[in-house]
Amino acid sequence: MISRRDFLTISAATALATGLGGGLGRAAAAQSITQDDLLKFNSKGQVTLLHNTDCHAQLKPIFFREPSINLGVGEVKGLPPHITGAEFLERFGLKPETLEAYALTSENFTALAKNYGRVGGMDRIATLLKAIRAERGDKVLFLDGGDTLHGSFTTLQTGGGDMVKVMNALGCEAMTGHWEFTLGAERVKQIAEELECPFLASNVFDNEWEEEVFEHTAFFERGGVKVAVIGQAFPYTPIANPRWMIPSWSFGIREELVQKRVDAARAEGAELVVLLSHNGFDVDRKLASRVKGMDVVLTAHTHDAIPEPIKEGDTLLIATGSHGKFLSRLDVEVTNGRMSGYEYRLIPVLADAITPDPDLEKLITEIRSPFEAHLSTELGRTETLLYRRGNFNGTFDDLICQAMLEERDADLSFSPGTRWGATVLPGQAITWEDVYNMTAITYPNCYRIEMTGENLKLVLEDVADNLFNIDPYYQQGGDMVRVGGLGYTIDINKSIGSRISDMTLLKTGEPIDASRTYSVAGWASINEGTQGPPIWDVVAKYIKRKGVIDLAPNQSIKVVGA
Repeated sequence: MISRRDFLTISAATALATGLGGGLGRAAAAQSITQDDLLKFNSKGQVTLLHNTDCHAQLKPIFFREPSINLGVGEVKGLPPHITGAEFLERFGLKPETLEAYALTSENFTALAKNYGRVGGMDRIATLLKAIRAERGDKVLFLDGGDTLHGSFTTLQTGGGDMVKVMNALGCEAMTGHWEFTLGAERVKQIAEELECPFLASNVFDNEWEEEVFEHTAFFERGGVKVAVIGQAFPYTPIANPRWMIPSWSFGIREELVQKRVDAARAEGAELVVLLSHNGFDVDRKLASRVKGMDVVLTAHTHDAIPEPIKEGDTLLIATGSHGKFLSRLDVEVTNGRMSGYEYRLIPVLADAITPDPDLEKLITEIRSPFEAHLSTELGRTETLLYRRGNFNGTFDDLICQAMLEERDADLSFSPGTRWGATVLPGQAITWEDVYNMTAITYPNCYRIEMTGENLKLVLEDVADNLFNIDPYYQQGGDMVRVGGLGYTIDINKSIGSRISDMTLLKTGEPIDASRTYSVAGWASINEGTQGPPIWDVVAKYIKRKGVIDLAPNQSIKVVGA
């Protein structure tokens, strides 16, 4: 049987032979990056906070490319997380062509991916958790930021049951949510009962009785320190996702209520106050500037991976990325009831360097075995790097849009600017699992409707304001809606109604006519009763018909003011 060391050596040799190697491949082959290296840490203080978030039900290791464009506006322009690539590396003192460059940027991604391999895997995260718990004992508190029971075929088929088993096996001690709510109100309440930890959502209320639906705060004693964890679910859930799935619940940021929760936690003797948030980074940055008494905000939703804490006043903001790619470790020292020092590391979960935990490995095999044959079935192959992340387009979204144009015989197509979904490398097969990883939602119908040019512009303006409103409290944290068959110019610094111009129907080169009607295909409509085939069938049919996917660079969107 081939050993892991031999496998890495062979893989690196192959990369070198194909011109994709260099020092990186040799470093991986020699296992200069080991599990111990990933766990290396200068321990400090009485409390160790471990944070994972936005895994999107990815049980096994994957490839995941970070965005090459992540623009900020107003006061946050040019601040993390709104820097990418070489600028990101320079800002944090990181070297190109390293593990950090591979994990945190899109720079030279394909070559580095072939050298460093996949990231994530719940069995690898289990190994890291066990090692840190063995080191730190009763000081450890493991928290999950949500978007956990969503984003894969297995979690769609089991109503999140697969990830409930996994989170319980990992020993998660509290979590919050967002996409979990698209499983429907009754199922979410069941999940809260099935989890062996509190599901914290201090900002979710029953509309009829104005009562809290879930617990808002959980208290823990770690290393002799009383820790309060306040949960904050995604505040815009009924706007960004179907309200009809949660008709009796209201959400919102509820800034004054957050302050009330923090004050109450301090009054009950909390020496360390943690906000377990799914607000999105810029929303949490503003919240931390206005709510006093929070020591740590474990932020989520916008999938940002930042290798250092960002300090806002006396509050640390921790951004742990997504898809199981990272595990955050924050060691906190508490003196006289207040945080007095810390050490931090954003740990890349480099799959080939970490020994899978056998118990989690067995559980994952059991969960996936009924579906494995279907998931591994090839639909076609790709010559293009297929990814989703980016403010205006991703190549897998380009693929989805083109599939809708052709399979639904439409003039234009719209695909939501979501940030979840694993990456497929050039030369790889595209499997059913790859398609589900981009499309597995509970409202997948691919509709075909008629829209006027005027309404098309209104849609683009509305989504652009969600992304580029200078007030973070008006941002919902996704990316720009993806479009097929349509070109346009966007000025990100203008106000709503004025950002979008030069709309063009690509197949004719003609300007979009405000009064003309166009056929539009799309999916993930938040309207109840939307008709059409599931989007995964539309995309799979297209890939099968094409056989090989080779996309030209998308140059249909011109960005002004970046």
